[in-house]
Amino acid sequence: MKTWMSALSAVLLSMVLFAGIASAHVNVYPKESVQGTYEVFTVRVPSEKESPTVKVELKFSVEEVAVSRVEAKPGWTYQLTKDAADKITGIVWTASGEGLLATEFGEFKLQGKVADSAKQITWKAYQAYKDGSVVEWTGASDSKTPASVTAVKAKDAGAATDSHGHTASASAPAAATPAPAAASTEAAAAPAASSAPLYFSVAGMLLGAVALMVSLRKKSR
Repeated sequence: MKTWMSALSAVLLSMVLFAGIASAHVNVYPKESVQGTYEVFTVRVPSEKESPTVKVELKFSVEEVAVSRVEAKPGWTYQLTKDAADKITGIVWTASGEGLLATEFGEFKLQGKVADSAKQITWKAYQAYKDGSVVEWTGASDSKTPASVTAVKAKDAGAATDSHGHTASASAPAAATPAPAAASTEAAAAPAASSAPLYFSVAGMLLGAVALMVSLRKKSR
């Protein structure tokens, strides 16, 4: 019985640790947008090593998003990467101080327009640490270092446009008419939804493990 309990404890610990690691990827929010929409994108970078994160590079396709502005971030400088047509294809943030320590995370914001024909936006991130190591968040969704992806929906044929003919962002509040209460509730809950499936999965595994423990204890009596 003690052997079973020890093995089960090890499995539970592994699941919890895996859940923490899986949620600690570099991510770009929002996770969903609409074609032709102007968005403020947030790059969330958790530091996963004892060595500080001192540089973050983000690359994207001009065929998917047209980035136009970057928010200044205290303690960091940034440099834009452009193609031959002078379009922004990447941003490099470099720490002017200590950077992001082991227990910290940082958020870097940029503004841009989702391409009218985009199906998704793939964000390739390169996280550099002070010890010289670099983690490339460029892989497939099921890899250890996946690239962050923003899913893009087709623009509704009846979607409202602003005075410049641009589609209003689905994540932004309407200027003239307040959004319905239900829609506001959904928008407020959106950031938490991205992690909910992971937490539910972990909770389900823990409950299953507890049930197994109770069953084994009954059999041992």
